Amino acid sequence: MPSSGIMNRVFSRVRNLDAYPKVNEDFYSRTLSGGVITLVSSIAMIFLVFSELGLYLQTVTETKLVVDTSRGEKLHINFDITFPAVSCTLLSLDAIDISGEQHLDIKHSVMKTRIDANGNEIQMRYDRMGTPKIGKPMQKHGGELEHNETYCGSCYGAEKSEDECCNSCEEVREAYRRKGWGLMNPDLIDQCKREGFVQRIKSEEGEGCKVHGSLEVNKVAGNFHFVKSFHLSNIHVGHEGQAFQEDGYNISHKINKLAFGVNYPGIVNPLDGVHWFQGIPNGMYQYFLKVVPTVYTPVRGPVIQSNQFSVTEHYKGPEKLGQRALPGVFFFYDLSAIKVTFTETHTSFLHFLTNLCAIVGGIFTVAGIVDSFIYHGHKALRKKMEIGKLG
Repeated sequence: MPSSGIMNRVFSRVRNLDAYPKVNEDFYSRTLSGGVITLVSSIAMIFLVFSELGLYLQTVTETKLVVDTSRGEKLHINFDITFPAVSCTLLSLDAIDISGEQHLDIKHSVMKTRIDANGNEIQMRYDRMGTPKIGKPMQKHGGELEHNETYCGSCYGAEKSEDECCNSCEEVREAYRRKGWGLMNPDLIDQCKREGFVQRIKSEEGEGCKVHGSLEVNKVAGNFHFVKSFHLSNIHVGHEGQAFQEDGYNISHKINKLAFGVNYPGIVNPLDGVHWFQGIPNGMYQYFLKVVPTVYTPVRGPVIQSNQFSVTEHYKGPEKLGQRALPGVFFFYDLSAIKVTFTETHTSFLHFLTNLCAIVGGIFTVAGIVDSFIYHGHKALRKKMEIGKLG
C-alpha cells in the first residue's frame, strides 16, 4: 500500500498547516462577559453588513467638468408661463440670437390658453388665426373676388415682389413685420376686418394667457421674450404707436416651467414656480441665464443630453425705459464653455465582498481582544483576592 502511505503523509503535512487548531469542548470556559460581548458584536456585525449591502445596491453619481467641444448643435427651450393680464391675441414670442438670426411672433410648437381673471382656463388653441371670414375678400387690384377667380390679397405696400399675395390678416402682419412697419389700424386692412381681428382683441379684454411650448434655437448666446405682438421700425415698439403707451402693458407673470432640454434625475430649474407681480404697467423684466451643457449617463438606459442653468433678475420701471425699449419679459441666455457630466456607477461585487470580509473579520478580532482582556483581567483580580493581596 505505498500509495496510501504517501497520501497519509501528504494529509499529515497539510494538517500541520492548520492555522485554526480546534480545542476540545471539555476545555471550554464560557463566561457571562463573553456572552455579552458575543451578543453585542453580533448585533454590530449584522448592522454593518446590512449597511454595506445598502451602499452596494445604491447608485453613486460621479461628477466631472470638461470643456464643451460640441459644435453646430441646437438648443431646445421648453417653457410654460402664465400672463394673467395679457390676452393671447396680443402676446407675442420672439427669439433673437447673437448670430443675427431672428424669429418674430413665433407660432409653431406654441400653445396658448385663454384664462379669465380668476385664472380659470377658457379655451385652448394653437396660435394661428383660423377665424371665420366675413364678406367677400378684396383682390389685390382693388375689386371683389369674383366666381372662379383665384384670390390674391394685397399686402398694402409690404410686398417683397409684385406677385406676392397676402390672403389673411396674419400674412399681412408678417409682411409688415418683415418691413419693420407697424399695422396702425387693422380695421383698414380687408383681411383683418373680415376675420374680425379687432373684435377678437376686444372680446379678450380683461383676460390673461397661459403660453407653453418649445423653441429650437442655435446653440449660441441670444434671447427670447414675450412682448406685445406688433413691431415697428425694425425694432420692437408698440403696434398702435402712441396707443401702446396709453394702454399700459402689465407684464405680471408666473413661470410654471422653464428648462433648456429634457429633464434628468436630480435636475433643479431655478425659475420653476417663480411669480412676479407688476404694480406699474409698461416695465421690462429681464432674466439673465447662464446655461451649462450637461450630460447624464445612467447605469441603464440611453445617455441624456441636456442643460442646467443659473439665473439673475433685473427689472426696469417705465421711467427708466427709453423710447426704443420695449415693455415685456425678456430671457437673455449665454452658453458656458464648461460641460458637466454625471455618470451613475455601482460599487463592484469584489469591493462589496472585500468590505464584508473586513467587517466580519474586524469585529471578530476586536471582540476577541476585548473578551481576552476582560477574562484575563478578571482572572488576575480573583487570584490576588485569593492570596490576600488586594488592598
